[in-house]
Amino acid sequence: MELRHIRYFLTVAEEGSFTKAAEKLCIAQPPLSRQIRDLEEELNAPLFIRKARGLALTEEGERFMQYALRIRQLSDQSVEDIREMSEGLTGTLYLATVEGHAPELFAKWIVKFKENNPSVGYELWNGNSDDVVKRVLSGLSDVAVITLPYDEEGLDGRVIYEEPWVAMIPKDHPLGVIKGDSVELKELAPYDLIIPSRQSRRKEIENWFAPLKCEPRIICRIAHMLNAYELTAQGIGIAIYPASAAKYVGEDVVIKRIIKPDVMAGYVLVRSAERELSKVALKFWDMVNEMY
Repeated sequence: MELRHIRYFLTVAEEGSFTKAAEKLCIAQPPLSRQIRDLEEELNAPLFIRKARGLALTEEGERFMQYALRIRQLSDQSVEDIREMSEGLTGTLYLATVEGHAPELFAKWIVKFKENNPSVGYELWNGNSDDVVKRVLSGLSDVAVITLPYDEEGLDGRVIYEEPWVAMIPKDHPLGVIKGDSVELKELAPYDLIIPSRQSRRKEIENWFAPLKCEPRIICRIAHMLNAYELTAQGIGIAIYPASAAKYVGEDVVIKRIIKPDVMAGYVLVRSAERELSKVALKFWDMVNEMY
């Protein structure tokens, strides 16, 4: 077994696809598949199974990933330590983030970190909070930003930003033509709503409506803000999203802050509470915490 087998395996596990992994590794798919087969033969166990939506790890694959992550971390850390002796801090930061305001936060942090650590590289992954947490707990990402609410088990986290929830309304919708930059929650009750896909998010929004003695008319759940915007622009419904979504919408959609009650979206900086960070990731984590 060679180190490249470890890196190939982790990339396939991360991407969930031989095709995507090959593209990321800049190699052809057949050689990559062959390397994984060689690894499985050496371990005498299957590591992946094919599913309708790509690849999934077998039980043996899940166990092997725990060792593979440690090996990669030790390899990266050894290179970082030696290079740092002559070049300063080096290595790769594996970051993950949700949409909304989080990408802007990461951009600012990376700019600040890069000032004193120009040799550090970055891999930034985007998804919903549930997927981001899975990456942090599995060791695929070092530091991440998710949104409230979240299960604190296995995580070290702190709230670092809050912003209002808003309604993204089609311009010609009855609520869109009314003047004003806010909309009361009860005004949304009669209309079809588009909300983020997290199950915990649905429960949160349903709790907003509970005092009104009604349930929200949720017709669509989406994972990405761009989908929410496009569906809203086509008049499918009213999307509920954090206020930072306003930066990405066109003139065919009206943004109004949700009031009565005033509801806020909280962003949380997280890392694994069980796994040690690499030197570069720990320095990044400490820098961000010092900022807040």
